[in-house]
Amino acid sequence: MLSSSSTTVKSLPLKKRLCFLLKLVCFVSSVLIFCEFLIYYVVIFQCRWPEVKGGAHMDEKETSTSVLKAVILADTHLLGEIKGHWLDKLRREWQMERSFQTALWLLQPDIVFILGDVFDEGKWSSPQAWADDVRRFRKMFKYPVSTELVVIVGNHDIGFHYEMTTYKVNRFEKVFNFTSGKLITRKGINFVIVNSVAMEGDGCAVCRTSEAKLAALSHKLNCSQQKPNRSNKRCSDVEKLPASEPILLQHYPLYRKSDAGCSGEDSAPPEEKNIPFKEKYDVLSQEASQKLIWWFQPRLILSGHTHSACEVLHAGKIPEISVPSFSWRNRNNPSFIMVPLLICWASRQYLQRLKLTVLEDAKWPQSKSNESPTKFSTVGGPGRSIWQGRDLPSGFAFLGLWVAPKQGKAGALEPAPCSTPPPLQQPEPLQTLPVLAHLRATCCRHAPYLTNSSR
Repeated sequence: MLSSSSTTVKSLPLKKRLCFLLKLVCFVSSVLIFCEFLIYYVVIFQCRWPEVKGGAHMDEKETSTSVLKAVILADTHLLGEIKGHWLDKLRREWQMERSFQTALWLLQPDIVFILGDVFDEGKWSSPQAWADDVRRFRKMFKYPVSTELVVIVGNHDIGFHYEMTTYKVNRFEKVFNFTSGKLITRKGINFVIVNSVAMEGDGCAVCRTSEAKLAALSHKLNCSQQKPNRSNKRCSDVEKLPASEPILLQHYPLYRKSDAGCSGEDSAPPEEKNIPFKEKYDVLSQEASQKLIWWFQPRLILSGHTHSACEVLHAGKIPEISVPSFSWRNRNNPSFIMVPLLICWASRQYLQRLKLTVLEDAKWPQSKSNESPTKFSTVGGPGRSIWQGRDLPSGFAFLGLWVAPKQGKAGALEPAPCSTPPPLQQPEPLQTLPVLAHLRATCCRHAPYLTNSSR
């Protein structure tokens, strides 16, 4: 009897210790599961696609089916075998993978664009290292059949111009089905793919090929926007494309002096904003920038490379959005942008037929709560809203990607003549605007993990 009771007394502390250890394991496991898995659902679940109003000629159902939901990210910089420590790679790639996969599952975009610098060491990679990087990328950024992934080339993928070779370009094109000068049309919206690294203008072999394809595509788009005219022999045998002003997708931004005029939580740090940009390194040259604008007269330009967000207005009417980096290696608040895109079908003829009454119903996209979209961060909750609905200069209103004159001046919608670009001139000064001021998009951000990186 005495032996039995002494055994019970001795076993009590052991049970308490086991109970404590079990509770500790459960607590630590719960924290890890929440911080490394569930947090991405909690944050991205708060993101909402901005609502787009289609105007008087489109009901709500037609608008919903016509909208193209696009997620845009840039500069993922997957680490390679030279600079990437295994623990560093494991941590960063897990965070990016969870963010991307959670966003796909919750937001269900139609298309995802990655604006270059997919890899950090693609310009140096041996064939074996390249194959390993591609395998890791496909694991991290796998996507369902209902979503399309379009990848643009960046300088870290094939090298800066002086490092770029035909072998590196072909290697990238083979993996990602990338071709500079390629046109992608989805729901009537034209996207032009640009190898901005090859816009050097020095006549190198890759540059000549890339620019020739872009010039040929520009000719087709210009001819497609004109009325049928038998007397116009230059357009008589040209393949007709959807008559829609394109969106340019590229890695390098068009020329701007610096990020001094950029604002918002995703803009460059104050100590970096006034550092002048170098042409052909930080941004495209003035000549290459003006050439792209003349060739395509785009309704929007999307770029990466700077790792920070900014918006500039080219030629007084063409907005460009620099998308912040998606990598924790480059910034402590990596982001992606959600953009619903709506096409104005056959804009010139359609507006003439409706006598421009459609513009009376043009409104800015609104969120379901009738408030401006808000940024979210996994640390600190909702951030401050930085989007203000306002009109573009020069009498243009911007509805999603619906661009049309406010005052009904049909002449402003006339497409450029089907001809070669005019001779190059000095570009107009660029007006820098508050970040994303005109684009009603939602920018979702994730947990911080900061280390600096070169562009």
